[in-house]
Amino acid sequence: MQAWTRALHAGYTGAVRPALFHSFGGDPEAIHERMVGGLGQVPAPVLAALRGVMAPSGTPVEVSGLSFPHPVGLAAGLDKDGRAAHAWAALGFGFMELGTVTPRPQPGNPKPRMFRLPEDRGLINRMGFNNGGARELTARLVAAGVRRGTNALGVPVGVSIGKNKDTPNEQASEDYLHALRQVSDVADYVAINVSSPNTPGLRDLQTRAALTDLFSALDDERRALDPASPMPIWVKVAPDLTWDQLDDVVAAAEETGIDAIIATNTTLARTRADGSTLTSVHRGEAGGLSGAPLSRRSREVVAHLSRTTRLPIIGSGGVMTPADALALRDAGARLVQVYTGFIYSGPALVRAIVEAWDADTTR
Repeated sequence: MQAWTRALHAGYTGAVRPALFHSFGGDPEAIHERMVGGLGQVPAPVLAALRGVMAPSGTPVEVSGLSFPHPVGLAAGLDKDGRAAHAWAALGFGFMELGTVTPRPQPGNPKPRMFRLPEDRGLINRMGFNNGGARELTARLVAAGVRRGTNALGVPVGVSIGKNKDTPNEQASEDYLHALRQVSDVADYVAINVSSPNTPGLRDLQTRAALTDLFSALDDERRALDPASPMPIWVKVAPDLTWDQLDDVVAAAEETGIDAIIATNTTLARTRADGSTLTSVHRGEAGGLSGAPLSRRSREVVAHLSRTTRLPIIGSGGVMTPADALALRDAGARLVQVYTGFIYSGPALVRAIVEAWDADTTR
């Protein structure tokens, strides 16, 4: 880790993180909302200066016809409504995935719904796709000058889309199609979220038949929206699927022209990466677990997918250290996404991963 990156890490973990974790009564969701909202208020000149000292210089990567300045991106869920979209490149990310957004706004699940597990270096959330809707996100990005393919924010912008909670699975395709249409002018790629554990029945859409129908409809729609350059579509899978179920996802994706697979979403399991028991007081809360406990499983899923498909794999889940990112890369990931690791280590983690990725000559 270079000297400036070490200083960033020490400053965040020694001062910023303790202050954040103890503000607003220690409520993780309130802190999260204030952080994203605060980043959204930072003036553009300040962000430009910040990017000059924070953004790492890495090796560009091309996936799905898109050029990424380096392989480390922001995972979906951290900035659902794009309120801080103009800030993520300044904090060093090589791309951002906003959302998950749904066709109609919805409040999500009852609070409290986010829990920090510091002893286990993890988070549990049961947010339930709380968001202002795909139309609101699009309007916010348009106001910021964002258009698909223009790189107005300095890095590619992906948007994760999902179905509304009250939409029956039999009608889910219409929700995804509606959301795709709403974000098609601003998103460089769209990620299909059928793997969140916090919307009842959503994971039932991960069967081969259901995915084939959904992906086929989305493929037709993206080609109708832009015949010359159809929108890249990625799909995000759950870590709790069996190998046979993952193979079904791959088969459906390959059959219908899906461009990449994100592995993985949060898990319903409640053990650490080494199989030992979680120790945090919040370990029994319902919802999806992210962070260090997920690192081994996400790596196993990436490795399995890389053996069974030639589609690009984006590693997500349990990226808490540069070593975690390199392990996903060595398992077959072309890009990696960070969420919980950013909460625990701050923007220094992005720089440290890029430095390690470029310095490691074993790939």
